[in-house]
Amino acid sequence: MKSLEIKNLKYTEILSKNKLLGESLSQSPTYTISLLSNIITSQLNNILEFIIRTQDINAQAISGDYDNIVQNSQTHNSSNVVIIFWELANLIDGLQYKCLTMTPNEIESIIEKVKKEIDFVFHALSKTPLVIFNQFSTLIFNKAILKSNQFDDICNHLNQYVEQNIPRNFFVVSIDKLLAKLSIEKSIDLRYYYSSKSLYSIDFFKCYAQFIAPIILAANGKSKKAIVLDCDNTLWQGTLGEDGLDGIALSSNDKHGVYFEEVHYLIKTLSKDGAMVCLCSKNNESDLDEIWERRTDFALKETDIVAKKVNWQSKDKNLLELAEDLNIGVDSLVFIDDSAFEISCVENNLPEVTTLQVPKLLHAYSGLIRDKMSLFFALSKTSEDRKRLEMYHHEVQRKNEKKNFDSIDEYLASLEIKTSIYINQVEHLARASQLTQKTNQFNLTTKRYTEIEIRELLEGGRHRIYVLDVSDKFGDYGLTGLAIVKINYPESEIDTLLLSCRVLGRNIEVIFIDFIINDLKELGINLIFANYYKTPKNAQVASFYEKNGFDILFSTDSQTKYCLSLDLH
Repeated sequence: MKSLEIKNLKYTEILSKNKLLGESLSQSPTYTISLLSNIITSQLNNILEFIIRTQDINAQAISGDYDNIVQNSQTHNSSNVVIIFWELANLIDGLQYKCLTMTPNEIESIIEKVKKEIDFVFHALSKTPLVIFNQFSTLIFNKAILKSNQFDDICNHLNQYVEQNIPRNFFVVSIDKLLAKLSIEKSIDLRYYYSSKSLYSIDFFKCYAQFIAPIILAANGKSKKAIVLDCDNTLWQGTLGEDGLDGIALSSNDKHGVYFEEVHYLIKTLSKDGAMVCLCSKNNESDLDEIWERRTDFALKETDIVAKKVNWQSKDKNLLELAEDLNIGVDSLVFIDDSAFEISCVENNLPEVTTLQVPKLLHAYSGLIRDKMSLFFALSKTSEDRKRLEMYHHEVQRKNEKKNFDSIDEYLASLEIKTSIYINQVEHLARASQLTQKTNQFNLTTKRYTEIEIRELLEGGRHRIYVLDVSDKFGDYGLTGLAIVKINYPESEIDTLLLSCRVLGRNIEVIFIDFIINDLKELGINLIFANYYKTPKNAQVASFYEKNGFDILFSTDSQTKYCLSLDLH
């Protein structure tokens, strides 16, 4: 599919499509989004719902009371997401012009009052899974003012205070970026602001909803994982087979190559942040391999590439094989190609793949990549993200090693696998949260948690949080397993059990569940309950608990509930 664009949809079309999506998702769990504001933002609700619902999340957006952010922060703190529009000009009616003649004491009084209100909101929402907070801005009213004035001073003081005191579960959004992208003229309508405190336009709300959607999608495990690139006229200008190694333009040494060099560095940035960079090209592989030897000005190095399919078979077939090789779903792929034919072929045969076509005007190419980098957005960065490229190169070594063995047991024994399991360690919470957001295949319940939610479970004292670390002779897999167990003596329930695809097929899941069972037994637990919730991606673990000694209590098409008696174990 093409990356979602709604800018050409009329508001009435969005309302109609959103209603249909809501009906189709009515049986899915509700994902509540609260919008708290001191201006009118009600039109944003349907737009945001629509964008999130297109990703199969049953979003329900609700508005707090007008200009009642402080009190509403208490009544809406159980929502999945809270979004705060705290418009500077409406802190007091007409602040944008009244403050210009205020005394320093009056200015200080306003700043101190709002700081106290911010403190209250920060505290009230400190345990909400995710809060999106818009920075204060003067751009709408001060865009033509050469010299900084008291309106700017108030804005700067408050933004600095927010930056210094923001809780971990808050994500700050720069409204100025959106105003610059769309233009102030298209973003606002002052007629409605002065008549009804409705400052922003429908176009702005569309832009805003798309801008923040990756934050919400990341919390729901919907971030992309791999960027797959064609080569000819995608990574360089020209055709390798026709123009030769010296005839293609791929760096700033060539007036056309500069566009591609910038893209190379943006791709390297994505790789550094944990995205997997892959190639999918109709070329001779030997010609492509030679490029890294001969073209030292190629910024994208061979070591930046996790996997590649360089052959003459169809791109959609290659993408399927890449997804299988990487143990990820095809919906985790972003495919970039210059050919409209290839893009169309992938969209028709693999609609789950997000496709991007290289612009005809090459100066727009880097802008396209920058606009879409948010598809790979992650709420947090962990050491596993920083080492991901190294880990996948280690996996190539493992696959090569596997060819030397006739038996899988002999191969596994040769790896010298080591496991360490940690319980209730605060330093592992960010990675634990990330695992819930990214793991789909070996995931028994597919529950998604933000870091603040897992921290709350830990601090509540009624959960055991197990994190699994795996390594072998080739290197460290990192923290790749998670279990969250609710303790209710003398019983317990496995809320979450998952393993990263990187360690599947090594019998590590048996080691993990055995450790958990033995630990709970030592705690005096005599019954362990567990659930399997069926999803489109986790069929491989449908019988996991049965294979590990659990008895079925009941089963439906979508859920199976289990129990293990430790008195008999």
